[in-house]
Amino acid sequence: YTILSKVHSDRNVYPSAGVLFVHVLEREYFKGEFPPYPKPGEISNDPITFNTNLMGYPDRPGWLRYIQRTPYSDGVLYGSPTVENVGKPTIIEITAYNRRTFETARHNLIINIMSAEDFPLPYQAEFFIRNMNVEEMLASEVLGDFLGAVKNVWQPERLNAINITSALDRGGRVPLPINDMKEGVYVMVGADVPFSSCLREVENPQNQLRCSQEMEPVITCDKKFRTQFHIDWCKISLVDNTKQVSTFQEVIRGEGILPDGGEYKPPSDTLKSRDYYSDFLITLAVPSAIALVLFLILAYIMCCRREGVEKRNMQTPDIQLVHHSAIQKSTKELRDMSKNREMAWPLSTLPVFHPVTGEMVPPLHGDSYDNTSMPLMQTQQNLPHQTQIPQQQTAGQY
Repeated sequence: YTILSKVHSDRNVYPSAGVLFVHVLEREYFKGEFPPYPKPGEISNDPITFNTNLMGYPDRPGWLRYIQRTPYSDGVLYGSPTVENVGKPTIIEITAYNRRTFETARHNLIINIMSAEDFPLPYQAEFFIRNMNVEEMLASEVLGDFLGAVKNVWQPERLNAINITSALDRGGRVPLPINDMKEGVYVMVGADVPFSSCLREVENPQNQLRCSQEMEPVITCDKKFRTQFHIDWCKISLVDNTKQVSTFQEVIRGEGILPDGGEYKPPSDTLKSRDYYSDFLITLAVPSAIALVLFLILAYIMCCRREGVEKRNMQTPDIQLVHHSAIQKSTKELRDMSKNREMAWPLSTLPVFHPVTGEMVPPLHGDSYDNTSMPLMQTQQNLPHQTQIPQQQTAGQY
């Protein structure tokens, strides 16, 4: 396919500082820019993803977040603008990617942050809703239902959604994919009147004790939320900005307080040149020289101080050399004999004639006899040709 890139006209939006800003990136808006190229009998439903960044930077501003669950759902930009950005246009580059044809389409979103007339709202409450994901809560009808429930229990004259944050951004865990579990979402709202008695019930000792024991606190107005929103009342946060808390603390000098060292003076920008020749000698040359000297000493000891075999024999007694030579010859003879076990027995071990009659006697064993198993000495009972010599009788028997 040919990868094309099309640029849409800029779009301007005017959110207020301190008030929740939500902008939906609709897939249908960009679908018309991508040729469908459907197969015969199929309906074009290409996966489309979005990339958003501040113009000239790789990421978005710190107050602006983006979420898109799947390539087949719309993307959402949301966040709460700050007062520091009032009057400064924020240009967000939005690039849509067609994951089937690899085509792109982009346009700029110009965010002109306006200052709120009575901002900030002094009383702010943050709720944690357990049965919602952030993209579900950002839907206008769902957020409207929640603000309506809060307005019934708070009864303010002005009520605004200040910010929405996913529980995953607060360190929460991804839920298990069972029973359609949700990740949870934090919703902060602000009003111009003090908190109602229903919201203050979380601060009483009984409910604080139940929360410490991981039990549900008893809140009278919970039934007005329970039909659609499951609120974790132990995680509710109530902030009263009308009570200014002074963060300035007077420093009392004493033990543990360092004396004033004056104004910090950084080092000069210009660095002096340095000669590293001496460092080279200390690091490489000196160890190399020591290693060379040790090598020469060891070579002299191993090669130049050898006495030799002749000098060793001259210093050895003659009798010791004779014994050593005899042992070597005997060992060699035994080894030669062990190699020639199949040879005939020596004649000195075979009888030649009968000891009584004097007749010639054949060999004790044939040529096929295994002489390796023959005992070195044979008893007289084992000799087949041995003749019994008559015993002498005593004189009394004659």
